[in-house]
Amino acid sequence: MSRQPDFFNLLVLFFLLFFTACQTEPANQSAPDNRPNVLLIMADDMGYSDLGCYGSEINTPNLDALAKSGVAFRHFYNTARCCPTRASLLTGLYPHEAGMGAMVSSVESNPEPGPYQGYLNQQCLTLAELLQPAGYATYMSGKWHVGEKPEYWPTKRGFDKYFGLISGASSYYEVITDQPRVRQMAYNGQPWLPPKDNFYMTDALSDSASSFLKQHFTQQVDQPFFMYLAYTAPHWPLHAPEETIQQYTGRYDNGWESLQEERYLRMQKARIIDTNFQLPPWEEGVPVWSERDTSLHWERRMEVYAAMIDRMDQGLGRVFETIRANNAWENTLVIFLSDNGGSPENITGRKLNDPSVPIGLPGSYAAYRKPWSIASNTPFRRYKRWVEEGGIASPMIMHWPEGLRPSRERIDSYAHVIDIYPTIAEVAQANYPDSVRALRGQNLLSLVKNDSSVADRPLFWEHIGHQAMRQGKWKIVSQAPEYQWALYDMQQDPTELNNVSQEFPKVLNRMSQTYAQWATEVGVQKRDR
Repeated sequence: MSRQPDFFNLLVLFFLLFFTACQTEPANQSAPDNRPNVLLIMADDMGYSDLGCYGSEINTPNLDALAKSGVAFRHFYNTARCCPTRASLLTGLYPHEAGMGAMVSSVESNPEPGPYQGYLNQQCLTLAELLQPAGYATYMSGKWHVGEKPEYWPTKRGFDKYFGLISGASSYYEVITDQPRVRQMAYNGQPWLPPKDNFYMTDALSDSASSFLKQHFTQQVDQPFFMYLAYTAPHWPLHAPEETIQQYTGRYDNGWESLQEERYLRMQKARIIDTNFQLPPWEEGVPVWSERDTSLHWERRMEVYAAMIDRMDQGLGRVFETIRANNAWENTLVIFLSDNGGSPENITGRKLNDPSVPIGLPGSYAAYRKPWSIASNTPFRRYKRWVEEGGIASPMIMHWPEGLRPSRERIDSYAHVIDIYPTIAEVAQANYPDSVRALRGQNLLSLVKNDSSVADRPLFWEHIGHQAMRQGKWKIVSQAPEYQWALYDMQQDPTELNNVSQEFPKVLNRMSQTYAQWATEVGVQKRDR
Protein backbone atom coordinates (compact mmCIF):
# COMPACT_ATOMS: atom_id res chain seq x y z
CA MET A 1 0.00 0.00 0.00
CA SER A 2 2.90 2.32 0.67
CA ARG A 3 4.04 2.23 -3.01
CA GLN A 4 0.68 3.29 -4.45
CA PRO A 5 0.95 6.99 -3.52
CA ASP A 6 4.53 7.10 -4.89
CA PHE A 7 3.50 5.51 -8.19
CA PHE A 8 0.46 7.76 -8.38
CA ASN A 9 2.56 10.86 -7.73
CA LEU A 10 5.06 9.83 -10.39
CA LEU A 11 2.25 9.30 -12.86
CA VAL A 12 0.83 12.75 -12.14
CA LEU A 13 4.28 14.28 -12.50
CA PHE A 14 4.77 12.50 -15.84
CA PHE A 15 1.51 13.87 -17.21
CA LEU A 16 2.32 17.35 -15.91
CA LEU A 17 5.73 17.31 -17.60
CA PHE A 18 4.23 15.96 -20.82
CA PHE A 19 1.47 18.57 -20.81
CA THR A 20 3.99 21.36 -20.12
CA ALA A 21 6.22 20.16 -22.93
CA CYS A 22 3.28 20.15 -25.33
CA GLN A 23 2.40 23.65 -24.28
CA THR A 24 5.91 25.09 -24.57
CA GLU A 25 7.05 23.33 -27.73
CA PRO A 26 5.09 25.53 -30.15
CA ALA A 27 6.58 28.66 -28.55
CA ASN A 28 10.10 27.31 -29.11
CA GLN A 29 9.28 26.59 -32.75
CA SER A 30 7.44 29.85 -33.45
CA ALA A 31 8.74 32.04 -36.27
CA PRO A 32 10.96 34.96 -35.23
CA ASP A 33 9.59 38.50 -35.39
CA ASN A 34 10.61 39.69 -38.85
CA ARG A 35 9.28 43.22 -38.55
CA PRO A 36 12.05 45.74 -39.16
CA ASN A 37 14.00 47.57 -36.54
CA VAL A 38 13.64 51.35 -36.78
CA LEU A 39 16.40 53.90 -36.25
CA LEU A 40 15.04 57.46 -36.40
CA ILE A 41 17.74 60.16 -36.41
CA MET A 42 17.26 63.90 -36.09
CA ALA A 43 19.89 66.63 -36.39
CA ASP A 44 19.35 70.00 -34.72
CA ASP A 45 19.52 73.34 -36.60
CA MET A 46 21.21 71.77 -39.63
CA GLY A 47 20.70 73.40 -43.03
CA TYR A 48 19.55 71.81 -46.28
CA SER A 49 23.00 71.73 -47.88
CA ASP A 50 25.09 70.73 -44.83
CA LEU A 51 25.61 67.05 -45.75
CA GLY A 52 27.99 65.82 -48.41
CA CYS A 53 25.15 64.05 -50.20
CA TYR A 54 23.28 67.39 -50.35
CA GLY A 55 26.20 69.42 -51.70
CA SER A 56 28.36 70.13 -48.64
CA GLU A 57 32.12 70.07 -48.26
CA ILE A 58 31.68 68.72 -44.70
CA ASN A 59 32.89 65.15 -44.21
CA THR A 60 29.79 62.96 -43.71
CA PRO A 61 30.70 59.57 -45.23
CA ASN A 62 28.25 57.50 -43.18
CA LEU A 63 25.20 59.55 -44.10
CA ASP A 64 26.42 59.89 -47.69
CA ALA A 65 26.64 56.11 -47.98
CA LEU A 66 23.15 55.82 -46.51
CA ALA A 67 21.78 58.16 -49.18
CA LYS A 68 23.65 56.40 -51.99
CA SER A 69 22.19 52.98 -51.22
CA GLY A 70 18.81 54.32 -50.04
CA VAL A 71 16.82 57.35 -51.11
CA ALA A 72 17.11 61.08 -50.48
CA PHE A 73 14.24 63.56 -50.80
CA ARG A 74 14.58 66.82 -52.73
CA HIS A 75 11.56 68.42 -51.06
CA PHE A 76 11.13 67.26 -47.48
CA TYR A 77 9.64 69.61 -44.91
CA ASN A 78 9.93 70.13 -41.18
CA THR A 79 7.99 72.75 -39.20
CA ALA A 80 10.68 75.50 -39.06
CA ARG A 81 11.69 75.08 -35.41
CA CYS A 82 12.84 72.47 -32.92
CA CYS A 83 9.92 71.92 -30.52
CA PRO A 84 7.13 71.87 -33.14
CA THR A 85 9.07 69.53 -35.43
CA ARG A 86 9.81 67.12 -32.59
CA ALA A 87 6.15 67.11 -31.61
CA SER A 88 5.06 66.33 -35.18
CA LEU A 89 7.74 63.67 -35.58
CA LEU A 90 6.69 61.89 -32.39
CA THR A 91 2.92 62.13 -32.89
CA GLY A 92 2.19 62.29 -36.64
CA LEU A 93 0.12 65.45 -36.03
CA TYR A 94 0.51 69.12 -36.71
CA PRO A 95 2.30 70.58 -33.69
CA HIS A 96 -0.74 72.55 -32.48
CA GLU A 97 -2.74 69.33 -32.22
CA ALA A 98 -0.07 67.88 -29.93
CA GLY A 99 0.15 71.00 -27.75
CA MET A 100 3.35 72.37 -29.24
CA GLY A 101 2.33 75.23 -31.55
CA ALA A 102 5.21 77.35 -30.24
CA MET A 103 8.03 76.41 -27.84
CA VAL A 104 8.31 74.22 -24.75
CA SER A 105 6.99 75.69 -21.49
CA SER A 106 9.37 76.08 -18.56
CA VAL A 107 9.50 73.62 -15.70
CA GLU A 108 8.15 76.29 -13.31
CA SER A 109 5.17 77.29 -15.48
CA ASN A 110 1.56 76.15 -15.43
CA PRO A 111 0.34 76.99 -18.94
CA GLU A 112 -3.28 76.91 -20.00
CA PRO A 113 -3.96 73.64 -21.84
CA GLY A 114 -4.32 74.00 -25.58
CA PRO A 115 -2.44 74.26 -28.88
CA TYR A 116 0.38 76.31 -27.33
CA GLN A 117 0.69 74.69 -23.90
CA GLY A 118 4.33 73.73 -24.49
CA TYR A 119 4.32 69.98 -23.77
CA LEU A 120 2.82 66.92 -25.45
CA ASN A 121 -0.84 66.50 -24.55
CA GLN A 122 -2.76 63.32 -23.81
CA GLN A 123 -4.78 63.52 -27.02
CA CYS A 124 -1.79 62.25 -28.97
CA LEU A 125 0.14 59.01 -28.95
CA THR A 126 3.92 59.06 -29.34
CA LEU A 127 5.65 56.61 -31.63
CA ALA A 128 7.04 54.88 -28.55
CA GLU A 129 3.55 54.59 -27.04
CA LEU A 130 2.35 53.05 -30.30
CA LEU A 131 5.24 50.63 -30.77
CA GLN A 132 5.76 49.50 -27.18
CA PRO A 133 2.48 47.54 -26.89
CA ALA A 134 3.02 46.29 -30.45
CA GLY A 135 6.06 44.36 -29.21
CA TYR A 136 8.93 46.74 -29.89
CA ALA A 137 11.68 47.62 -27.46
CA THR A 138 11.69 51.43 -27.38
CA TYR A 139 14.83 53.50 -26.77
CA MET A 140 15.75 57.14 -26.99
CA SER A 141 19.08 58.91 -26.82
CA GLY A 142 19.16 62.68 -27.24
CA LYS A 143 17.23 65.91 -27.07
CA TRP A 144 13.60 65.65 -25.90
CA HIS A 145 12.41 69.30 -25.78
CA VAL A 146 8.67 68.54 -25.71
CA GLY A 147 8.07 68.58 -21.96
CA GLU A 148 10.27 69.88 -19.14
CA LYS A 149 8.44 68.50 -16.12
CA PRO A 150 9.34 64.93 -15.06
CA GLU A 151 5.79 63.75 -15.71
CA TYR A 152 6.30 64.63 -19.40
CA TRP A 153 9.70 62.95 -19.83
CA PRO A 154 10.36 60.17 -22.39
CA THR A 155 9.95 57.24 -19.98
CA LYS A 156 6.45 58.60 -19.25
CA ARG A 157 5.66 58.63 -22.98
CA GLY A 158 6.47 55.06 -23.99
CA PHE A 159 10.25 54.78 -23.99
CA ASP A 160 11.74 51.80 -22.14
CA LYS A 161 15.12 53.50 -21.81
CA TYR A 162 16.26 57.08 -22.18
CA PHE A 163 19.46 59.07 -21.94
CA GLY A 164 19.85 62.67 -23.00
CA LEU A 165 18.98 66.32 -22.76
CA ILE A 166 15.44 67.07 -21.64
CA SER A 167 15.82 70.78 -22.42
CA GLY A 168 16.84 72.81 -25.45
CA ALA A 169 20.22 74.33 -26.30
CA SER A 170 22.98 73.44 -23.86
CA SER A 171 26.73 73.40 -23.58
CA TYR A 172 28.23 70.27 -25.09
CA TYR A 173 30.68 69.99 -22.18
CA GLU A 174 28.42 70.51 -19.17
CA VAL A 175 24.83 71.12 -18.08
CA ILE A 176 24.03 74.64 -16.93
CA THR A 177 22.03 74.52 -13.70
CA ASP A 178 22.09 78.24 -12.82
CA GLN A 179 19.07 80.48 -13.35
CA PRO A 180 17.79 81.65 -15.78
CA ARG A 181 19.38 79.12 -18.18
CA VAL A 182 18.62 75.91 -16.29
CA ARG A 183 19.04 72.80 -18.40
CA GLN A 184 18.15 69.22 -17.49
CA MET A 185 19.57 65.85 -18.49
CA ALA A 186 18.08 62.52 -17.51
CA TYR A 187 18.88 58.82 -17.54
CA ASN A 188 15.93 56.45 -17.42
CA GLY A 189 13.60 58.90 -15.77
CA GLN A 190 16.06 60.26 -13.22
CA PRO A 191 17.99 63.56 -13.30
CA TRP A 192 21.57 63.08 -14.47
CA LEU A 193 24.66 65.28 -14.58
CA PRO A 194 27.68 64.60 -16.80
CA PRO A 195 31.19 64.15 -15.41
CA LYS A 196 33.30 67.28 -15.21
CA ASP A 197 35.93 65.94 -17.61
CA ASN A 198 35.93 64.00 -20.88
CA PHE A 199 32.30 64.66 -21.71
CA TYR A 200 31.12 65.78 -25.14
CA MET A 201 27.38 65.72 -25.76
CA THR A 202 27.40 64.42 -29.34
CA ASP A 203 29.71 61.53 -28.51
CA ALA A 204 27.70 60.74 -25.37
CA LEU A 205 24.46 60.51 -27.34
CA SER A 206 26.02 58.29 -30.01
CA ASP A 207 27.63 56.02 -27.45
CA SER A 208 24.47 55.80 -25.37
CA ALA A 209 22.50 54.71 -28.44
CA SER A 210 25.13 52.08 -29.20
CA SER A 211 25.09 50.90 -25.59
CA PHE A 212 21.30 50.54 -25.53
CA LEU A 213 21.44 48.54 -28.76
CA LYS A 214 24.25 46.28 -27.55
CA GLN A 215 22.20 45.48 -24.45
CA HIS A 216 19.17 44.90 -26.65
CA PHE A 217 20.92 42.40 -28.89
CA THR A 218 22.26 40.56 -25.83
CA GLN A 219 19.00 40.37 -23.92
CA GLN A 220 16.17 40.57 -26.48
CA VAL A 221 17.51 38.81 -29.53
CA ASP A 222 14.22 38.27 -31.36
CA GLN A 223 12.49 41.52 -30.41
CA PRO A 224 12.58 44.42 -32.90
CA PHE A 225 13.73 47.79 -31.62
CA PHE A 226 12.75 51.41 -32.13
CA MET A 227 15.61 53.82 -31.46
CA TYR A 228 15.05 57.58 -31.61
CA LEU A 229 18.46 59.29 -31.74
CA ALA A 230 17.98 63.05 -31.47
CA TYR A 231 21.24 64.96 -31.63
CA THR A 232 21.78 68.47 -30.34
CA ALA A 233 24.38 69.01 -33.07
CA PRO A 234 24.96 71.35 -34.77
CA HIS A 235 22.75 73.68 -32.68
CA TRP A 236 24.65 76.47 -30.91
CA PRO A 237 26.72 76.85 -28.80
CA LEU A 238 29.54 76.05 -31.22
CA HIS A 239 31.44 73.29 -29.43
CA ALA A 240 33.62 70.54 -30.88
CA PRO A 241 36.80 68.66 -30.04
CA GLU A 242 39.84 70.55 -31.29
CA GLU A 243 41.19 67.59 -33.28
CA THR A 244 38.03 67.62 -35.41
CA ILE A 245 37.99 71.41 -35.77
CA GLN A 246 41.57 71.32 -37.07
CA GLN A 247 40.46 69.26 -40.06
CA TYR A 248 38.60 72.35 -41.32
CA THR A 249 41.25 74.97 -40.61
CA GLY A 250 41.36 77.44 -43.49
CA ARG A 251 38.46 75.78 -45.31
CA TYR A 252 36.17 78.80 -44.94
CA ASP A 253 38.64 81.62 -45.43
CA ASN A 254 36.89 82.71 -48.64
CA GLY A 255 33.65 83.52 -46.84
CA TRP A 256 29.95 82.84 -47.01
CA GLU A 257 29.18 84.09 -50.53
CA SER A 258 31.93 81.87 -51.89
CA LEU A 259 30.67 78.89 -49.90
CA GLN A 260 27.11 79.43 -51.10
CA GLU A 261 28.23 79.55 -54.74
CA GLU A 262 30.47 76.51 -54.29
CA ARG A 263 27.67 74.44 -52.80
CA TYR A 264 25.20 75.66 -55.40
CA LEU A 265 27.41 74.50 -58.27
CA ARG A 266 28.12 71.19 -56.57
CA MET A 267 24.40 70.59 -56.03
CA GLN A 268 23.66 71.23 -59.69
CA LYS A 269 26.48 68.93 -60.82
CA ALA A 270 25.15 66.17 -58.56
CA ARG A 271 21.58 66.84 -59.83
CA ILE A 272 20.32 67.60 -56.37
CA ILE A 273 18.80 70.73 -57.89
CA ASP A 274 18.22 71.93 -61.46
CA THR A 275 18.41 75.28 -63.21
CA ASN A 276 14.99 76.35 -61.84
CA PHE A 277 16.68 76.70 -58.44
CA GLN A 278 18.00 80.23 -58.81
CA LEU A 279 20.20 81.61 -56.05
CA PRO A 280 18.50 84.50 -54.22
CA PRO A 281 20.27 87.85 -54.13
CA TRP A 282 22.35 88.37 -50.99
CA GLU A 283 20.03 89.43 -48.18
CA GLU A 284 19.81 93.14 -47.49
CA GLY A 285 21.40 94.10 -44.16
CA VAL A 286 23.66 91.05 -44.00
CA PRO A 287 27.31 91.99 -44.53
CA VAL A 288 29.25 90.64 -47.47
CA TRP A 289 32.49 88.87 -46.61
CA SER A 290 34.74 91.78 -47.51
CA GLU A 291 32.87 94.00 -45.03
CA ARG A 292 32.73 91.58 -42.10
CA ASP A 293 33.85 92.43 -38.58
CA THR A 294 37.08 90.44 -38.37
CA SER A 295 37.07 90.58 -34.57
CA LEU A 296 34.21 88.05 -34.56
CA HIS A 297 36.44 85.21 -35.87
CA TRP A 298 33.97 84.26 -38.58
CA GLU A 299 36.21 81.58 -40.14
CA ARG A 300 36.55 79.77 -36.83
CA ARG A 301 32.77 79.78 -36.32
CA MET A 302 32.15 77.84 -39.51
CA GLU A 303 35.09 75.53 -38.86
CA VAL A 304 33.57 74.53 -35.52
CA TYR A 305 30.09 74.18 -37.04
CA ALA A 306 31.48 71.81 -39.69
CA ALA A 307 33.31 69.83 -37.01
CA MET A 308 30.06 69.38 -35.08
CA ILE A 309 28.37 67.78 -38.09
CA ASP A 310 31.47 65.72 -38.82
CA ARG A 311 31.49 64.44 -35.23
CA MET A 312 27.80 63.54 -35.45
CA ASP A 313 28.46 61.50 -38.59
CA GLN A 314 31.34 59.72 -36.87
CA GLY A 315 29.03 58.77 -34.01
CA LEU A 316 26.43 57.49 -36.44
CA GLY A 317 29.09 55.28 -37.95
CA ARG A 318 29.54 53.63 -34.54
CA VAL A 319 25.78 53.16 -34.14
CA PHE A 320 25.52 51.66 -37.64
CA GLU A 321 28.41 49.31 -36.89
CA THR A 322 26.69 48.08 -33.72
CA ILE A 323 23.64 47.14 -35.78
CA ARG A 324 25.76 45.50 -38.50
CA ALA A 325 27.80 43.53 -35.96
CA ASN A 326 24.57 41.95 -34.74
CA ASN A 327 23.37 41.01 -38.24
CA ALA A 328 20.44 43.42 -38.07
CA TRP A 329 21.43 46.04 -40.65
CA GLU A 330 19.57 44.51 -43.58
CA ASN A 331 16.27 44.64 -41.71
CA THR A 332 16.65 48.06 -40.09
CA LEU A 333 14.76 51.06 -41.44
CA VAL A 334 16.93 54.16 -40.96
CA ILE A 335 15.42 57.64 -41.34
CA PHE A 336 17.43 60.85 -41.06
CA LEU A 337 16.25 64.49 -41.07
CA SER A 338 16.80 67.91 -39.49
CA ASP A 339 14.34 69.79 -37.28
CA ASN A 340 14.67 73.14 -39.11
CA GLY A 341 16.99 75.12 -41.35
CA GLY A 342 20.30 76.63 -40.34
CA SER A 343 19.96 79.11 -37.50
CA PRO A 344 20.55 82.88 -37.88
CA GLU A 345 20.44 83.42 -34.12
CA ASN A 346 22.88 85.74 -32.38
CA ILE A 347 23.37 84.70 -28.76
CA THR A 348 25.91 87.28 -27.59
CA GLY A 349 23.32 88.61 -25.12
CA ARG A 350 23.41 85.38 -23.13
CA LYS A 351 26.60 86.44 -21.31
CA LEU A 352 27.92 82.89 -21.12
CA ASN A 353 30.89 83.37 -23.41
CA ASP A 354 34.44 83.87 -22.18
CA PRO A 355 36.06 85.94 -24.97
CA SER A 356 39.51 84.72 -23.96
CA VAL A 357 38.58 81.13 -24.90
CA PRO A 358 38.73 80.11 -28.58
CA ILE A 359 35.31 79.41 -30.09
CA GLY A 360 34.53 75.72 -29.81
CA LEU A 361 36.31 74.99 -26.54
CA PRO A 362 34.88 74.76 -22.99
CA GLY A 363 34.11 78.23 -21.73
CA SER A 364 33.13 79.61 -25.13
CA TYR A 365 29.47 80.09 -26.02
CA ALA A 366 28.86 81.35 -29.56
CA ALA A 367 26.71 80.83 -32.65
CA TYR A 368 27.64 80.90 -36.34
CA ARG A 369 24.89 83.46 -37.05
CA LYS A 370 22.95 84.67 -40.07
CA PRO A 371 25.59 84.92 -42.84
CA TRP A 372 26.71 81.34 -42.43
CA SER A 373 23.12 80.10 -42.02
CA ILE A 374 22.32 81.53 -45.45
CA ALA A 375 25.10 79.37 -46.89
CA SER A 376 23.86 76.34 -44.91
CA ASN A 377 20.43 76.68 -46.47
CA THR A 378 21.69 76.94 -50.07
CA PRO A 379 19.89 77.46 -52.43
CA PHE A 380 16.92 78.72 -50.42
CA ARG A 381 15.89 81.98 -48.78
CA ARG A 382 15.50 82.45 -45.04
CA TYR A 383 16.37 80.18 -42.14
CA LYS A 384 15.12 78.75 -38.85
CA ARG A 385 11.73 80.09 -37.60
CA TRP A 386 10.73 81.31 -41.09
CA VAL A 387 8.45 79.26 -43.35
CA GLU A 388 10.16 80.04 -46.63
CA GLU A 389 12.07 77.02 -47.89
CA GLY A 390 15.26 77.94 -46.03
CA GLY A 391 13.42 77.48 -42.73
CA ILE A 392 11.46 74.32 -43.52
CA ALA A 393 13.42 72.37 -46.16
CA SER A 394 15.30 69.45 -44.65
CA PRO A 395 17.70 66.85 -45.97
CA MET A 396 15.90 63.55 -45.60
CA ILE A 397 17.31 60.06 -46.12
CA MET A 398 15.63 56.65 -45.91
CA HIS A 399 17.49 53.34 -45.97
CA TRP A 400 16.18 49.79 -45.52
CA PRO A 401 17.94 47.06 -47.54
CA GLU A 402 15.29 44.36 -47.10
CA GLY A 403 12.23 46.55 -47.57
CA LEU A 404 13.25 49.53 -49.68
CA ARG A 405 14.74 48.88 -53.08
CA PRO A 406 14.41 52.20 -54.84
CA SER A 407 14.80 52.62 -58.59
CA ARG A 408 16.03 56.19 -58.06
CA GLU A 409 18.31 57.96 -55.59
CA ARG A 410 16.24 61.17 -55.32
CA ILE A 411 12.52 61.57 -54.62
CA ASP A 412 10.87 64.56 -56.29
CA SER A 413 7.49 64.54 -54.56
CA TYR A 414 7.22 66.79 -51.54
CA ALA A 415 6.68 65.23 -48.13
CA HIS A 416 6.50 66.32 -44.51
CA VAL A 417 7.63 65.27 -41.05
CA ILE A 418 4.04 64.19 -40.27
CA ASP A 419 4.58 61.38 -42.83
CA ILE A 420 7.21 59.60 -40.76
CA TYR A 421 4.79 58.35 -38.08
CA PRO A 422 2.39 56.51 -40.44
CA THR A 423 5.38 55.09 -42.31
CA ILE A 424 6.81 53.54 -39.15
CA ALA A 425 3.37 52.42 -37.96
CA GLU A 426 2.83 50.59 -41.24
CA VAL A 427 6.14 48.71 -41.30
CA ALA A 428 5.80 47.87 -37.59
CA GLN A 429 2.26 46.53 -38.16
CA ALA A 430 1.11 48.61 -35.20
CA ASN A 431 -2.57 49.44 -34.88
CA TYR A 432 -3.26 53.10 -34.31
CA PRO A 433 -6.19 53.51 -31.87
CA ASP A 434 -9.37 55.41 -32.70
CA SER A 435 -9.33 57.07 -29.28
CA VAL A 436 -6.66 59.66 -30.23
CA ARG A 437 -6.46 62.28 -32.95
CA ALA A 438 -6.26 60.92 -36.50
CA LEU A 439 -2.86 60.93 -38.16
CA ARG A 440 -2.22 63.64 -40.75
CA GLY A 441 0.46 62.11 -42.95
CA GLN A 442 0.93 59.39 -45.53
CA ASN A 443 3.16 56.32 -45.83
CA LEU A 444 6.44 57.42 -47.37
CA LEU A 445 7.19 53.95 -48.72
CA SER A 446 4.27 54.20 -51.12
CA LEU A 447 5.55 57.62 -52.16
CA VAL A 448 9.02 56.20 -52.82
CA LYS A 449 7.60 53.39 -54.93
CA ASN A 450 5.24 55.66 -56.90
CA ASP A 451 7.10 58.96 -57.05
CA SER A 452 5.54 61.79 -59.05
CA SER A 453 6.85 65.27 -59.60
CA VAL A 454 3.84 67.01 -58.04
CA ALA A 455 1.32 65.87 -55.46
CA ASP A 456 -1.95 67.60 -54.67
CA ARG A 457 -2.34 67.22 -50.94
CA PRO A 458 -2.21 70.38 -48.82
CA LEU A 459 0.42 70.96 -46.13
CA PHE A 460 0.31 73.75 -43.55
CA TRP A 461 2.66 75.72 -41.30
CA GLU A 462 2.28 78.24 -38.50
CA HIS A 463 4.92 79.29 -36.04
CA ILE A 464 5.15 82.55 -34.07
CA GLY A 465 3.57 84.74 -36.71
CA HIS A 466 4.90 82.86 -39.76
CA GLN A 467 2.31 81.09 -41.94
CA ALA A 468 2.45 78.97 -45.08
CA MET A 469 0.59 76.39 -47.09
CA ARG A 470 1.66 74.23 -50.01
CA GLN A 471 -0.62 72.37 -52.39
CA GLY A 472 0.74 70.88 -55.58
CA LYS A 473 3.01 73.37 -57.28
CA TRP A 474 1.62 76.33 -55.34
CA LYS A 475 2.78 77.76 -52.04
CA ILE A 476 1.53 80.75 -50.06
CA VAL A 477 3.54 82.53 -47.34
CA SER A 478 2.77 85.38 -44.92
CA GLN A 479 4.26 86.91 -41.78
CA ALA A 480 3.03 88.99 -38.85
CA PRO A 481 2.01 91.68 -38.40
CA GLU A 482 0.66 92.32 -41.92
CA TYR A 483 -0.21 88.72 -42.83
CA GLN A 484 -0.14 89.64 -46.51
CA TRP A 485 -0.02 86.47 -48.58
CA ALA A 486 2.60 85.92 -51.26
CA LEU A 487 2.08 83.18 -53.87
CA TYR A 488 4.87 81.14 -55.47
CA ASP A 489 4.94 78.60 -58.29
CA MET A 490 7.26 76.00 -56.76
CA GLN A 491 7.75 74.17 -60.05
CA GLN A 492 9.10 77.18 -61.87
CA ASP A 493 10.39 79.10 -58.85
CA PRO A 494 11.43 76.68 -56.07
CA THR A 495 13.55 79.33 -54.31
CA GLU A 496 10.57 81.70 -53.98
CA LEU A 497 11.90 84.75 -55.80
CA ASN A 498 8.78 85.77 -57.74
CA ASN A 499 5.50 86.55 -55.99
CA VAL A 500 2.76 85.78 -58.55
CA SER A 501 -0.25 86.60 -56.36
CA GLN A 502 -1.38 89.33 -58.78
CA GLU A 503 -1.30 86.98 -61.75
CA PHE A 504 -3.24 84.17 -60.05
CA PRO A 505 -5.76 85.76 -57.65
CA LYS A 506 -8.13 82.77 -57.78
CA VAL A 507 -5.40 80.38 -56.69
CA LEU A 508 -4.44 82.71 -53.85
CA ASN A 509 -8.03 83.11 -52.72
CA ARG A 510 -8.71 79.37 -52.76
CA MET A 511 -5.55 78.52 -50.85
CA SER A 512 -5.95 81.28 -48.27
CA GLN A 513 -9.48 80.06 -47.53
CA THR A 514 -8.24 76.49 -47.14
CA TYR A 515 -5.49 77.70 -44.83
CA ALA A 516 -8.03 79.63 -42.71
CA GLN A 517 -10.11 76.49 -42.28
CA TRP A 518 -7.08 74.51 -41.16
CA ALA A 519 -5.96 77.27 -38.80
CA THR A 520 -9.36 77.29 -37.12
CA GLU A 521 -9.35 73.50 -36.89
CA VAL A 522 -6.00 73.23 -35.10
CA GLY A 523 -6.32 76.39 -33.00
CA VAL A 524 -3.85 78.78 -34.61
CA GLN A 525 -3.64 82.14 -32.87
CA LYS A 526 -2.85 85.31 -34.80
CA ARG A 527 -0.09 87.34 -33.19
CA ASP A 528 2.32 90.16 -33.64
CA ARG A 529 5.93 89.09 -33.76
